[in-house]
Amino acid sequence: MGVSYQKGWVRSRGKKWHGCFRRPELDPQTNEPKLVTHSFVMGLRAEMSKSQAREKLEDEIAKLGGHSAGDQAVVNGAVTFEWFVKHRYLPLKEGDWREETAKVKKYLIQADLVDAFRDYRLENFDKVILQTHLNKLAKIHSKDRVLQIRSYMRAIFAEAVDQDFLAKDPARTVKPPANLRDVDKTVLTWDQLRAALEMLGDISLRDWILMKLDMSNALRPSELFPLRWRCFLEETRILDIQETVYKGKVRSFGKTKGSLTKVPIAEVLANEIMDYREECRMKGKDTSLDAFMFPGRFGGPMDSSNYRHRMLHKLARELDLPKLTFQVIRRTIATLGKTKGHVKDIQGMMRHSKASTTTDVYMQSLEPEVRMAINSIYSELVGTGTSGPTPERPATFGPNAAGREADHGVFTQARSSTMEPKNGSGREENQTTAVPSRGKILQFAGKMRASNLEGDR
Repeated sequence: MGVSYQKGWVRSRGKKWHGCFRRPELDPQTNEPKLVTHSFVMGLRAEMSKSQAREKLEDEIAKLGGHSAGDQAVVNGAVTFEWFVKHRYLPLKEGDWREETAKVKKYLIQADLVDAFRDYRLENFDKVILQTHLNKLAKIHSKDRVLQIRSYMRAIFAEAVDQDFLAKDPARTVKPPANLRDVDKTVLTWDQLRAALEMLGDISLRDWILMKLDMSNALRPSELFPLRWRCFLEETRILDIQETVYKGKVRSFGKTKGSLTKVPIAEVLANEIMDYREECRMKGKDTSLDAFMFPGRFGGPMDSSNYRHRMLHKLARELDLPKLTFQVIRRTIATLGKTKGHVKDIQGMMRHSKASTTTDVYMQSLEPEVRMAINSIYSELVGTGTSGPTPERPATFGPNAAGREADHGVFTQARSSTMEPKNGSGREENQTTAVPSRGKILQFAGKMRASNLEGDR
């Protein structure tokens, strides 16, 4: 069967759309290729637009344009990358994605893959083309986005092989570029968080309580803004997260299975929330169970993006902070919380499905903590720690040990002797008290030197 590299055309005949396309076929009499026009009824004009008829024609061309390639049926080169993604890949995946997730994924696939390879035929792809494209994306996009696109790229071509559109997967060995842009890992200090809260306290009680709640419990903005008064369980000092919000739409599900749950809040903060509710009531604001705790101008939940630009970015500028966003706050609380509880406790507070997400993505290594750990390890190593007695040091050191220790000149040999009678015999012997580690080094090095001199004689 011949190969077609066209999309065909659509025209109306009476009340119906007819799709036409040409393809070369072998003449059975002359055994020479010739162009043959094929025509199909796409449907009634009253039931579909012309663009819909074109899409249906492309499906028919792909179905009828197959030819045998060994033992494997491979669809011909008329199938473009855009057509395969739209008609063969996305329909299989959309059922697994939530509505908002699907919008983001479709946008990324369209912007970074489909727009770049729109009319490129599947059979013309190879590893070099895909790797070069990924390298270009790495120069303008973040690390996370590049890794996402690589994942989509591999999934699309793996599906093309699985559906017999390709005999070999060109994206199987595509690697992430080495020089990816660093992911933001900004972490603030306790003093910086306190300064932000203090400034908010002078602006608005609502914002002060909102950010206190967010900082102390590391809430996601999608969980923070749709909180209603019924979510605040006053007697038990618990916050019942029941809903999330995304682009103004309140949803009954969260990011993970553990997102919607009951979380404890600090005793003092619970009292402050009650004071905040009383003040709202005195100002005539709605404090019924279904009312939002932090309402916007029209009574609904505030927009997190607007709040970030209007409040958090302003605080960052005025306090000269490196960055202040809800993500930075969550990362900061997870990092600083390392010294306040066990990793599993921090995971529970963050409501992550896996502890690895808490430790590998959110918790950051801080230089003061690393230095403290190193000093603690060294103290145990030399016996000045508190966990046990000083270990015995071996009496063998390098030939230049004495010289090296003398050059340092930091510690001196501390040694004292006492003369005590033994067993009433009148004989006396030297008893050496404990010697600091560097003094021991000098002492042993001196013995080694004396031993070496005797050997030379």
